[in-house]
Amino acid sequence: MPASWVDINVDGHTMEGYLTKPTDSDRRPAVVVIQEIWGVNSHIQYVTDRLPAQGYVGLAPAMFHREGPMTIGLHEEMDAALGWMRNCTDAGIVADVQAAVDYLKAQPFVLADRIGIVGFCYGGRVSYLAACNVSDLKASVVYYGGGIKTSLGAGASPFDQTSKIDIPVLGLFGEDDQNPAPQDVADISTELTKHNKVHEFHSYPGCGHGFHCNARSSYRPESARDAWAKTMAWFDQHLKA
Repeated sequence: MPASWVDINVDGHTMEGYLTKPTDSDRRPAVVVIQEIWGVNSHIQYVTDRLPAQGYVGLAPAMFHREGPMTIGLHEEMDAALGWMRNCTDAGIVADVQAAVDYLKAQPFVLADRIGIVGFCYGGRVSYLAACNVSDLKASVVYYGGGIKTSLGAGASPFDQTSKIDIPVLGLFGEDDQNPAPQDVADISTELTKHNKVHEFHSYPGCGHGFHCNARSSYRPESARDAWAKTMAWFDQHLKA
């Protein structure tokens, strides 16, 4: 089946989502793909397009939908992207992820109890926050999630909600990144260990923020390939096994 755009209801509002699925009629596990600050742009669509070949349904929700129409993707418009991100609240983010999961659970081609989440940059933070708050998820993958120690809006930060996590978390980071910096990564791992949470973190030398994105100069092909292989192995272990 070719990729399609679908409408997802979030508290009476419409959030667009980019949906991909295998061509056969079997029910499959699914992965929610969370954007960077640039929206569901060509790179996030490319990531979502890769999932059906691995036996997964993919869904990338447009997380900035509250900003109005045309928020699917930005073209490196930094001021707009940062402004839209700062307008997000953690309560709204959790509602959006829950709505995406509920949409997938309602589809006849999805195994409703086998849904994971992966996010990049802003989306990495979302994946961690969702692991704390969305009980229908079974596995989370965090790519260089900045801001995990801070909250958006009222309430505790994702870091401070670590004790609520009950799914395995894979973290993939660049050693040269400053958001999160290596010390932040170490602190997050320590917090997960303190609460006996299943997790596995990998940091790549010579890589900064966005090393997985093949649309930017930060791209590091070898590390990106290794990180993606680890991502799919994580989902295979926790969603297919």
